[in-house]
Amino acid sequence: MLGVSRVPPAVRDWILAVCVTGLLLVPGLSTPQDQTGLVYTGLALLGASGLALGLRRRMPVVVLIITAVGLLGCALLNIGLIPPAYLIGVYTATRMGHRVATVVVSVLLFAALLVVCAVLPDGPSVKEALSEAVVDTGWLIAAAVAGEAVRQAEQRADEAERTREEITRRKVGEERLRIARELHDSLTHQISIIKVQAGVAVHLARKRGEEVPPALLAIEEASREAARELRATLGVLRGDEEVPRYGLDQLTELVERARSTGVDVTLRIEGATADLPAALERAAYRVVQEALTNVVRHAGPTTASVQVSVDQEALTVRVDDDGRATPAAQTAPGVGLIGMRERVAALGGRLYAGPREQGGFTVQAWIPVERMT
Repeated sequence: MLGVSRVPPAVRDWILAVCVTGLLLVPGLSTPQDQTGLVYTGLALLGASGLALGLRRRMPVVVLIITAVGLLGCALLNIGLIPPAYLIGVYTATRMGHRVATVVVSVLLFAALLVVCAVLPDGPSVKEALSEAVVDTGWLIAAAVAGEAVRQAEQRADEAERTREEITRRKVGEERLRIARELHDSLTHQISIIKVQAGVAVHLARKRGEEVPPALLAIEEASREAARELRATLGVLRGDEEVPRYGLDQLTELVERARSTGVDVTLRIEGATADLPAALERAAYRVVQEALTNVVRHAGPTTASVQVSVDQEALTVRVDDDGRATPAAQTAPGVGLIGMRERVAALGGRLYAGPREQGGFTVQAWIPVERMT
């Protein structure tokens, strides 16, 4: 069953059409006939009705009409059966919602069959044709009922899927609002206090004519940037703002903030960066941001280099420092490194983070460009 389900629907339809055509032509060819012209006409109608099933998903009403005409081939060949092609045509048309067309075509078909039976000299009588029509109607009703049942089942399945998606979206929206409230309550106030206190300290130092300590200026700038990013993030979580633009153009500001903390950072960007997707630039920015944050927090007084290169295949970000990390030191990855790896992996890339042989730490991300274009 798994092998059959992997076959494309169009291929399955044509396999069905060939098999049904064979079933239709076998009794037609095996029935002795004297009227050669009618035999050829009947066989052509049966063959066409079987092969038409290959298009049943694309043109259900047209296929229904062609398979109905195939029934006239049975009358011309004096074969007393209802072709399976028409039953399949009735099932398909009903399943795809063409109930009125199915009823109209079936009524016209039976009327045409009665006319053909009355005209053919060797055909069944009208009474016999009516008797067969009653039996055939039962088969047609069964095919139509099966098609309608499948159609309703599919509609219920689609409705259930839409309902699940709506529930999921609503739950995601509610969770985003909850996270936004928690972030606002827990972080906004504290960051605002840090920002205000740092600003006051800088103001008082300048008012007294004293030199403002670089660390204090770094705190003021970092708190201002943190407050701005937090407001933007809360806006995204609430759904009332677009994702803030962070990209390679903002790396210079990022490096300057790291330098204000005492880390000697160099920045080099190579390659064409003008037409990079926003998601890719944002990922590169976040990798550099997290790497420099770790340098400031863990490497101690050190130097660091940030290299960004872009070619036809990928964007590569590398951040090296010569801090205290050594190959012998085994440290568990923190939330920041895990987040970087997940962000890069979501774009089809990969990330390495670990100590260098000569001392210090390296973070390198490789993100494919073609995947995002």
